[in-house]
Amino acid sequence: MLLGFATLVSATELPLPKGPVILKISGDIKHTNIDGAAHFDLPMMEALAGRQTVIETPWYSGTIFFDGPLISAILEAVGAGGDTLRVVALNDYAAEIPRSDVENYPVILATRIDGEVISVRDKGPAFVIYPFDIAPELYNEMIFSRSVWQVGAIEVF
Repeated sequence: MLLGFATLVSATELPLPKGPVILKISGDIKHTNIDGAAHFDLPMMEALAGRQTVIETPWYSGTIFFDGPLISAILEAVGAGGDTLRVVALNDYAAEIPRSDVENYPVILATRIDGEVISVRDKGPAFVIYPFDIAPELYNEMIFSRSVWQVGAIEVF
């Protein structure tokens, strides 16, 4: 499935989402599918290269299993330029993430917790998760502020 999606991404347009849109990417991108932006449903996101991690976070008790696409893979799929990502939550909370974060570390946009799709009530539909398991130096307040939950949009600039 990943190969088929990658082939479609090589064109200037992304495939249209078939299910509910959970992520909209705009700004400095080359590949779009609706009104000059890139709209993704869950299957489109899950077709991209991803990562699974089991980590402790300040937002949950104990260790949690997170799964989702690498943000770098999402950026590649949309042909993103720019050096900064403005990640916006459904409640309009926003944080800027330097592009170098997602190029230097396997940061994911988690869509599943413990194998289940993340509900909006539990910080979904998507949650920026840094790789605390392989880079414990990232476990700090600055990175926590970039770990946006209830992500609905990313602006690339």
